[in-house]
Amino acid sequence: METSKRFNEAVNKLYKAFHENNLKPLSFQHCAVGTILDHKTYWKEFSDANGSLQLNYVGLVHQRLERKFNGYSPLELLEIEKTFLQACGYQLPLHHTTFSSKKVGKKVLFNGLEAVIALLCKFDNIPNVMDCSKLFDYDGKEIYSLQTKYQDLESV
Repeated sequence: METSKRFNEAVNKLYKAFHENNLKPLSFQHCAVGTILDHKTYWKEFSDANGSLQLNYVGLVHQRLERKFNGYSPLELLEIEKTFLQACGYQLPLHHTTFSSKKVGKKVLFNGLEAVIALLCKFDNIPNVMDCSKLFDYDGKEIYSLQTKYQDLESV
């Protein structure tokens, strides 16, 4: 499958950040977008609220000039961040009264990572590389749920 340079670079950066425990939803430098943008924070000036898709004046100017940041438009960056935060369980847009600073576990971060990668695939019109359902669907045969298979094995 052919993928774009921006996709490959973004996924590699996110993968590395995840495995080095540097993916942090509440950090502008270490969240999904901060990671994609090499830990720069200028992207937060594109909107007045973290987790919002509403571009402010600065964001609109960059969007209308068709500027790209590591391959992504301001609106795409906001959508990436919104997707990441939602998948990590945050109520959006973020406000000091709507989130807690509790430590986020690997499972939650993986959910965020998985959602972002699915979105990046959608942006580039490629199949979701995180979707493993095709691995279990062979020769068009009926697929049993894992629970059914487990119950069948228990009865043996």
